[in-house]
Amino acid sequence: MSEVRPYGSWSSPISAAMTAAAGVGLGQVTVVGEVAWWVERRPSEAGRQVLVRGGPHEAPRDVTPPGFDVRTRVHEYGGGDYCLDGEVAICSRKEDQRLYRIAPGAEPVPITPEVDGRDRFADGRVWRGWWIGVRERHEGSTAAEVANELVAVPLDGSAPPRTIASGRDFYAAPRPSPDGSRLAFLAWDLPAMPWGGCELLVAPLGPDASLGEPALVAGRSSVESIWQPTWSPAGDLLFASDRSGWWNLERVAEGRPGGERAVLHAAEAEFGYPMWALGERSFAVLDDGRVACCYDRDGRTHVAILDPGSGELLDLDLPHDALGWGPSLDADGSAVVFVAGSATIPEQLVWLDLHARSIDVVRESLEVPVDPALCSTPEPIAFPTEGGRTAYGLYYPPTNPGFVAPSGERPPLVVRIHGGPTSAATRLFDLGVQYLTSRGFAVVDVNYGGSTGYGRAYRDRLRGAWGVVDVEDAVHAARFLVDRGLADPTRIVIRGGSAGGYTTLQALVSTDVFAAGTSLYGICDLEPLATGDTHKFESHYLESLVGPWPEAAERYRERSPIHHLDRLRTPLLVLHGAEDRVVPPSQAERIVEALRAAKVPHAYLLFDGEDHGFRRADTIARAREAELAFYAAVLGIDLADPPSALRIEGLGPKVRVDPGRSAPEAGSEAMGGSGP
Repeated sequence: MSEVRPYGSWSSPISAAMTAAAGVGLGQVTVVGEVAWWVERRPSEAGRQVLVRGGPHEAPRDVTPPGFDVRTRVHEYGGGDYCLDGEVAICSRKEDQRLYRIAPGAEPVPITPEVDGRDRFADGRVWRGWWIGVRERHEGSTAAEVANELVAVPLDGSAPPRTIASGRDFYAAPRPSPDGSRLAFLAWDLPAMPWGGCELLVAPLGPDASLGEPALVAGRSSVESIWQPTWSPAGDLLFASDRSGWWNLERVAEGRPGGERAVLHAAEAEFGYPMWALGERSFAVLDDGRVACCYDRDGRTHVAILDPGSGELLDLDLPHDALGWGPSLDADGSAVVFVAGSATIPEQLVWLDLHARSIDVVRESLEVPVDPALCSTPEPIAFPTEGGRTAYGLYYPPTNPGFVAPSGERPPLVVRIHGGPTSAATRLFDLGVQYLTSRGFAVVDVNYGGSTGYGRAYRDRLRGAWGVVDVEDAVHAARFLVDRGLADPTRIVIRGGSAGGYTTLQALVSTDVFAAGTSLYGICDLEPLATGDTHKFESHYLESLVGPWPEAAERYRERSPIHHLDRLRTPLLVLHGAEDRVVPPSQAERIVEALRAAKVPHAYLLFDGEDHGFRRADTIARAREAELAFYAAVLGIDLADPPSALRIEGLGPKVRVDPGRSAPEAGSEAMGGSGP
């Protein structure tokens, strides 16, 4: 029989430590013959990334040795961390950013010079004894002193990297043609981001890995975005373009510049994705010429087979409908290997043999079983927002068969804001969400205007409107659930990381809907990011999100929460990594200083060894415990299984704060959760 306890106070076997260490991240899949290769992100090993191989007939085993962290820092977000030369792996190593050659049974051998991590390599392919890929050179400490280019590196390390293309601000996806005579690649220049517009170029490729004059095949800066150039075995060039308003797959015969572009399947669906990380793939060509692909429509991911000749798109009858750590799909022969999950299936590395009509799960991300009865299944919601428009989200109801709330009570609601902001919340099973819902919290993931997966026009809603549209949609998502009786209007909290942290802070200084907030490595001041206090990749991103600098300087100031803390009267939890180079810790420290001066209740945790996004199991667990303790203290919830105590400056224990009401007077110090 279920015990009657207030929402938010239920006990749950899903602990913070379990959410942090129970699983691994899976991505960057490559399949060759009967073997798949992939990268695992392991929180239990301090966030180390490991190259692994396995298959239906081969148990997974590590390729990289203990202590080797496969991770490039190109663009800071990395991706394209390895490629293959037969059974030999060419990997970037996090510690020194050099390229290493790892042969079976041998120790890693560096093939690029030691330059104190100033040179970074990513997104390469092996071609006739060369590694051809992206190099990012750091000649100083500012974004202006970073150069991105394409280079050729001899696989035996006998010579230093040689530049083969330069002069553009960014390069990505260099891909040799099947006959080895040409190289396709992407390029773009600031202030554009690749999903705003980039160019697909093809250049002659000489026997010494030199490049001839490149010619434009598709794309246009700030107008048309190109995703994942891929050569077919026949020598045609496939890619996704959003010129129709949706990333649809296209083909140019033989990759000829100026050649006719054929849309393979026109649909209001996304076959491409924002290129936050390099090397991601959402489609691959099979041995019979068909294309295995994943695409997003109506908030779900579909795995399908596309016939380029007829344009027929056949959705496969699979239970996987959500992506996690970026799109990751590859094919060889009739085998399709991809990473996906669903609301009830954690990330899996799936091997699909189309000829044998068999499915094998090669690797699962979650290593600790969780009772399905404890797991909340999301309900997709579409809700009205400003200007008569519609926005989207995923609502997770409180779920725990051991408990029921008192009659008439509504649950506290956690409004989650994804990062990016050009990203999206998916249906993928997330223990972090279940950590809250199994304790009696409701959760809503908001895919506000600007999120990917709903077409270019929806992404463009955020152009010039960051800090406005995202906040409006977060507010309307909460009000929509309150109006349906699914949330307590006096116990709504908002949280987000990176760009989501900015939206959280902006919401707290511009609305009175939320009782508290959590900012994880969030932005509080836009001006430093516009004037160079960030990495090169995003150094001009705000020009599309806010406006040109310095012409729109007043708008930057108006939309920077740091200048409006006099409006902030709700408690705030600030979590940040000490080595964050995307959003420097100085941003967190400035807002904490302002909170302290304004006597706003707050807590601040700075984690050593973490950069942008938390990777270590102990950090993830501590951050989750701190968040739960913070909400419990602010909302007046007596937790059945309280986490570690949290020091909150200026907030007495179990003080309930209603939106629109001033916070308690600062001056007392208390412990969150079960503290005195």
